[in-house]
Amino acid sequence: MLRIHTWVMGYSASPNTIPVYAPFFGAMGCTAAIVFTCLGASYGTAKSGVGIAAMGVLRPDLIVKNIVPVIMAGIIGIYGLVVSVLISDALTQDHYALYTGFIQLGAGLAVGLAGLAAGFAIGIVGDAGVRGTAQQPRLFVGMILILIFAEVLGLYGLIVALLMNSKATLNTSC
Repeated sequence: MLRIHTWVMGYSASPNTIPVYAPFFGAMGCTAAIVFTCLGASYGTAKSGVGIAAMGVLRPDLIVKNIVPVIMAGIIGIYGLVVSVLISDALTQDHYALYTGFIQLGAGLAVGLAGLAAGFAIGIVGDAGVRGTAQQPRLFVGMILILIFAEVLGLYGLIVALLMNSKATLNTSC
């Protein structure tokens, strides 16, 4: 009797033929979540920090008040950390379906790319906003409102990623 080795075809030897490469997609989702959100957070922090440094020359008394964009940019990275931890907890070699890997890749990309966009928006608004606030203090409230709308973009990505990750273990039987 001819015995076919299933590992040659990229499948594990288990009877339900779960691909051995399925956890790769989950790992990429975990990586995308933390990398892209941290890229957005670092850009937002750096861009806002440059604006605060330029504003601090004219009005050093406003530095602490105008640190809000830097704090909001840092929160974006936490969104990616939450999703990365949730995805990494589910990464196992045993009974990890391809469906789960694809869903977790999508969840990581959802929060990661939304966090990247939010970080860019926070950085640009923070830079221009703190410079404008130094010249006209009444702009502060408007800057905060725009920053909230920029931060919400990252929150949308977090919500979608959490919803997707909650569905990652459904329909995993082959």
